[in-house]
Amino acid sequence: MDNRDPHVVILPFPAQGHIKPMLMLAELLSQAGLAISFVNTEHSHRRLLDGAAFRRRCPGINFLTIPDGLPPDHPRSGPGIVDLLLSTSTACEPNFKDLIASMSHAPACIISDGIMSFAVDVAAELGIPAIAFRTYSATATWTYFHLEKLMEEIPVVANAESEELERRVRCVPGLEDILRQRDFPQLCSLGPRSPIMQFYITQAAKMRNASALILNTFHHLEAPMLSRLRSIFPAVYAVGPLRSPASSTSTSLLQMDQSCIHWLDSQPPGSVLYVSFGSVAVLTPDHLMEFWHGLVNSGSPFLWAIRPDLIRDADSLATLPVPEEMRTSERGRIVGWAPQEEVLAHDAVGGFLTHCGWNSILESVWAGKPMICRPLVAEQQVNGRCASEMWGLGFDLNCVCDRSTVERVVRDLMEGSGKQGILRSTAEMARLARDSVRDGGSSHTSLNSLVADIKMLHAKAQNSPSN
Repeated sequence: MDNRDPHVVILPFPAQGHIKPMLMLAELLSQAGLAISFVNTEHSHRRLLDGAAFRRRCPGINFLTIPDGLPPDHPRSGPGIVDLLLSTSTACEPNFKDLIASMSHAPACIISDGIMSFAVDVAAELGIPAIAFRTYSATATWTYFHLEKLMEEIPVVANAESEELERRVRCVPGLEDILRQRDFPQLCSLGPRSPIMQFYITQAAKMRNASALILNTFHHLEAPMLSRLRSIFPAVYAVGPLRSPASSTSTSLLQMDQSCIHWLDSQPPGSVLYVSFGSVAVLTPDHLMEFWHGLVNSGSPFLWAIRPDLIRDADSLATLPVPEEMRTSERGRIVGWAPQEEVLAHDAVGGFLTHCGWNSILESVWAGKPMICRPLVAEQQVNGRCASEMWGLGFDLNCVCDRSTVERVVRDLMEGSGKQGILRSTAEMARLARDSVRDGGSSHTSLNSLVADIKMLHAKAQNSPSN
């Protein structure tokens, strides 16, 4: 690492959906001449596939590790993600501080995940500027700054079919006519005293102390929310959609099954529905089977990514009807994990049934593919509502999902009369997304501003009396 180059330390939360966009940002900053230290937890670093290839492509990135405070065999997904959230907020801080303090090449700034906000405290203590990278949408990020108000306004409703969930919630400025009670983060149902709710409230409060905010979004998609976030942060850099020029395998914690691309090659254009519920959420066996029957009954070919730990209480799946049929259906193809960006770009794919993780939303936007929005955890409810209601990029499935409902919505997307309108919307948003990262586009300009500002921080530190 050249001590003459501005040095940036990047700290992601240790989950696939957080590491991936922060790695892509690291690559862009490295290509712009910055020296990058990328700090993973030890567990994530071991799981990062094809790391050697990534390091060869980006020699300016130095990979470092800290422990996350959990035993090696902890699942760290599904319900276990709560343990990971709470552990990283306490166990990582002293190790991260020691790591930064030991660096011979002092950082010009620290870019930390918005839910690793202890790094903002460490940066302040060491006299280093801190920039927050929130891997959520701008809209969801804005919503999380209003969690305490939400807890005051939203009653806890246990019945997923309750009409109360359709009530508009008006305590988030700018979203009064958009978001229903059912569209707010799942954690709101836990109540204000739950440790996980307090965790997110604390993270949002600490994140306000960062000197700037980076978001993986673009102006034409979320301009109103970007404007509101500028009332909190002195600078907001919208640099998305972040894309990697190389294979997505180098940024994945899960082994991908490339054979599904050959299967897609044999399918008619626009005929296949791609299905994925992301890298963290879990389904019960009953829910899995309702989706399975709905997909089969829809008549559309489908490609479904079912990672090994997607199913809660997987042993009970063997007692349900047709479990083996799920592997042998001629109409459907199931893989453990798919190269999602390649899948969405494939001509055979005509739609995406998604959990509404922000990376998935952006990848679908980039590919111009319409969505069925089935949010499950975290901020995904907000993302799904935006995609279906605000941006007109798909259908809402944030409801009780029995097989008949799944069948109906899949038919509507793949065959329905309203599909052409959605296809026009997705094509236009894909064009705007691509324009944003081209030379002179809004995200390209914002990234250049981020690089220039980091270089200015470096020059200021080099010229300080202590140096």
